[in-house]
Amino acid sequence: MTVRVGVTGATGRMGQEVLAAVAEHEGCEVVLAVNRDPDGETVDGLEVEPASEFVSLVEEREPTAVIDFTGPESALEYAAACAEAGVPFITGTTGFEDDEREELEAASDEIPVLHAPNFARGVQTLVDVVGDVVQSLAGYDVELVETHHNQKRDAPSGTANRLLEEIEANGDFGSESQSDSEDASGDEPRAHRKHGREGFDPREEGEIGVHVLRAGNVTGEHEIVIADNHEEVRLTHRAEDRGVFAAGAVDAAVWLADRDPGSYDFADVLAD
Repeated sequence: MTVRVGVTGATGRMGQEVLAAVAEHEGCEVVLAVNRDPDGETVDGLEVEPASEFVSLVEEREPTAVIDFTGPESALEYAAACAEAGVPFITGTTGFEDDEREELEAASDEIPVLHAPNFARGVQTLVDVVGDVVQSLAGYDVELVETHHNQKRDAPSGTANRLLEEIEANGDFGSESQSDSEDASGDEPRAHRKHGREGFDPREEGEIGVHVLRAGNVTGEHEIVIADNHEEVRLTHRAEDRGVFAAGAVDAAVWLADRDPGSYDFADVLAD
């Protein structure tokens, strides 16, 4: 079966990478590519059409799946249109607020929706192992540093937030005495994120340091530093080309094409 792919944000950095990845993926073809204001633009000879025509284009071209790397507001509009048309939706858009996540989840009642902050296989492996590492090194200090290009809008990145969720769920961030008992409020000690440092700002108990760098054209780097007991462990992922994210998203589109409605993530793709 040929997977017929629709691409949103087609003239953007990731949109162009997705178009190239589809062209390289055997058994896939692009049947529609849209952008907010294409103004007659083409990408590798493919006409990019107005996003305002997305609904009619989906009805006319009948894509097997749509891949989106745009922004939260537009991603939700595309997701809703796909839900109406019964077309699976894949998005790597990040920066959703809680209520926007709920809207995306609502679309998954009608169609399969796969949302992932990162489509690199190495990042998924990092997500899979970081919980075990911080659990094994209970009580060690944890810091996360992430670096992206100077045009990235959300901070921390979606990938950083996903890693932090795993760290928080698996680490022991209370003192030795706290970890053996509940704190004064009756709750177990909880980790808290500390974003950057300035002035007199010693490290606090239960703290996870989070540091965001935005510079140049860095594709994406995430490093987790775990230190104590006169030793340190560093877990690092460095993406050298955006094509790795696009290729993963196309793999996800192929995988999602015949799934039942529901909410999926990239770990589901790699587990198959």
